[in-house]
Amino acid sequence: MPMVREAIVTTIDRAGEVHIAPFGLIESGDFWVIAPFRPSKTLDNLTSRPFAVVNYTDDVRLFAGCLTGRKQWPLTPIAGFSVPRLANALAHAELAVEKMENDPQRPRFFCRIQKIEEHAPFRGLNRAKAAVLELCILVSRLTMLPREQIERDMAYLKIAIDKTAGPEELEAWSWLTRKVADFYAGDGDERSSG
Repeated sequence: MPMVREAIVTTIDRAGEVHIAPFGLIESGDFWVIAPFRPSKTLDNLTSRPFAVVNYTDDVRLFAGCLTGRKQWPLTPIAGFSVPRLANALAHAELAVEKMENDPQRPRFFCRIQKIEEHAPFRGLNRAKAAVLELCILVSRLTMLPREQIERDMAYLKIAIDKTAGPEELEAWSWLTRKVADFYAGDGDERSSG
């Protein structure tokens, strides 16, 4: 299995509007692969403007926020690159698409890193951050996984939240659990967020 790195990806459309989405980037030799589902804004953006920024962050609210409609995060322009980065990213990587493999469900954009910059120190993880990321993945698959599995996995992940969460993790967890509750109450938005 290839290594997958969870990060926040920023892309832009032809008009210069920024789109922010969480992604599991796939390591493939010298490339990082972005594989958005059809349809998605990231797919449209990479097709029309083949550049992206990978934002490395330990703030799990960004992941949870993107999945729950909270996509207005502060951005910072990058000198000499058309796509901005997240203002609070610990580091970022500037990517250029070198090739695309078409697929009816998830096209793959093979990207080469142009430059990496660090902005703030990484101060470590806690189990709650990992639990929030796992719940983000479950939320992104609400239409694909059985409810029993979602609820069982959430109950297990809640153990780490109860034992190790700080204010940021608790806020992110609350957004995601509300999204799950709304989905099962019939108010869920079944579209892809990528």
